[in-house]
Amino acid sequence: MENRKLGAILLIVGVILVASTIMIKSREDALVHAMIEEQGSCFLEDGTCLHEDRNITLYIIVWIFSAALVALSLYILFFEKSQKEIISTLKKEKHIQSEEEKFNILLKGMDDDEKKVVKAVKEQDGITQQTLRLRTDLHKSKLSIVLDGLEKKGLIKRTAKGKTKQVFLKIKL
Repeated sequence: MENRKLGAILLIVGVILVASTIMIKSREDALVHAMIEEQGSCFLEDGTCLHEDRNITLYIIVWIFSAALVALSLYILFFEKSQKEIISTLKKEKHIQSEEEKFNILLKGMDDDEKKVVKAVKEQDGITQQTLRLRTDLHKSKLSIVLDGLEKKGLIKRTAKGKTKQVFLKIKL
């Protein structure tokens, strides 16, 4: 059964139990008061007191049980929301981890210069070649050779932007 439905059912049962116990106790109190007014005393003919004869512990047990039911139902109702948030967060973390694992696997097949370039492009997709040259500390000709190789492998694409080119990751990670 879905947690929301279970929580709602427990809440309704707890409230009904409390309400019915209060009604029964108030009827019993009314009966005792009526007998006291009729007889002028709370003692019966056999000498027992009407106040001592009543079983208050039963009412206390029922109220504690009802309070526990209501508390449990509220916990279940609110736990459902937090549970969904936790599951959502875990899925996001798993997705991020799997992306990082894929990226690390991809980097294992590259030389050091290619790794520098791909990491820099991943950090800033659409980076210009000039900025990329500064970030990777590669010479213009070496960077151009590395970018040509990565483009042939289908990992990046370059688009013209004025006198320079922008570099984008072509693969989804």
